Amino acid sequence: MSLVPGRATRSHSARRRGPSSLALLAPCAAILMSGCTVGPDFHRPAAPQVAGYTAEPLPAQTATAPVRGGEVQRFLAERDLPGEWWQLFRSPALTALVQQALDANPDVEAAQAALRQARENAYAQEGAFYPNVQAGFIASREKNAVDVVSPTLTSGQALFNLYTPQVFVSYALDTWGGNRRQVESLQAQAEAQRFQLEATYLTLTSNVVAASIQEGSLRAQVAATREVIRIEGDQLALLRRQYELGAVAGADVAAQEAALAQTEVTLPTLQKQLAQQRDLIARLAGRFPSDEPGQRFELDDLTLPQELPLGLPSRLVEQRPDVRSAEANLHSASAQVGVATANMLPQITLSANAGSTSTQFHQLFTSPTVFWGLTAGILQPLFEGGTLLHRKRAADAALEQAAAQYRSTVLTAFQNVADALHALDHDAQALAAAARAERAAADSLAIAQRTMELGATSFLPLLVAQQTYQQALIGLAQARANRYADTAALFQALGGGWWSHGTAPGPQVSAGMNHR
Repeated sequence: MSLVPGRATRSHSARRRGPSSLALLAPCAAILMSGCTVGPDFHRPAAPQVAGYTAEPLPAQTATAPVRGGEVQRFLAERDLPGEWWQLFRSPALTALVQQALDANPDVEAAQAALRQARENAYAQEGAFYPNVQAGFIASREKNAVDVVSPTLTSGQALFNLYTPQVFVSYALDTWGGNRRQVESLQAQAEAQRFQLEATYLTLTSNVVAASIQEGSLRAQVAATREVIRIEGDQLALLRRQYELGAVAGADVAAQEAALAQTEVTLPTLQKQLAQQRDLIARLAGRFPSDEPGQRFELDDLTLPQELPLGLPSRLVEQRPDVRSAEANLHSASAQVGVATANMLPQITLSANAGSTSTQFHQLFTSPTVFWGLTAGILQPLFEGGTLLHRKRAADAALEQAAAQYRSTVLTAFQNVADALHALDHDAQALAAAARAERAAADSLAIAQRTMELGATSFLPLLVAQQTYQQALIGLAQARANRYADTAALFQALGGGWWSHGTAPGPQVSAGMNHR
């Protein structure tokens, strides 16, 4: 059997110091401690026996590209992720924004309140380990009919005051461990909520980092689009001069005007996305859009983490808050089977009351006015229309459901890590290709412009070169952002590093994270 946890173990000294009527219930403690606990005992699921995250071994390091954000990244299998993983991007602005979000985001406050609620519910259920003691006092003014059958009072008085103070004590023996299982279930629910809070921290910090990277990407795309607009505008001015000299046809000028207009159309769309991204960042920081944070993000302000701690695959189930929360839900469902089983067995209750009743207040608790009583009862459900049986079956089904959900969460966790690792490998290759494409497009555009200035080619190759260069610039900005974003996604998939603080998750994990 499981021992009475926490506060219940402190109740024995309280009973010894309590009223004498409580001493009558002393056998309850012995019965409680010797009773069994029905239902399955929970055992943590074993960690998956997998050697790696991906089917094929990952390369020791990624490809490189000759641009900022194109540095090599190395996968370190036996190194743990730091708790403040966003600091690996070495951006003071990003670190400050993450801290602001952790301090002010209402989702964090809601998760913290939910954790407190779950813990208080568990503490409240522990109260059932104690006797229920109530005190009452009744004072009444009465007049009875006399000379009818017999007088109500020995004095024969018809009009009198009656005072009755008394104490009621009741105790439900947890013979089958039903209450212990209920406490166990609620404690597991609090544990699940504890990891839900940690998941809230992880989701929030990941969203802040992702939003900041996306802002930097959009700013780079806006700058690239403006650069293309400048180039196309300069080319349009040149063509107009050549048209005035009769060197080009009016159709060439019109085609360049159309190309410039098409590029200008894309700029407001990017600016809209950038403005909406700023609104998202303000909300994540717990602010209104009109009071957005002062931080601004460019891709050049971020440093790509080059050493990526992976940890061992067998430890992922220990590190992912969602897996730990699913495990706690499984524990809670297991305990509920015990609760449903105990409800089908006999319930034993002890009760006592003691008090005094008198028509004179000063005579209370004198020997003739004292009364007391002891009651022991046992109640065995015989027929309840199948209610208890079906509740037991429902608890069994809920346990099966929780087990399946746990397995699903574990599979998703490993998928998330594998997806992030594949993304990083291919992101590096994509960035190297995007860098080559940008250089080639820039060279092609320069050649087309020079050739056009000399009048040695038609206008069509210049239009193609301009469009290719614009696409290459945008593609390069997006490829750079993908490496940063997927690096953050890997850190999120690995669990966020809360265990690196050396304490369990929850408020005040470390001095470096005072939001907790």
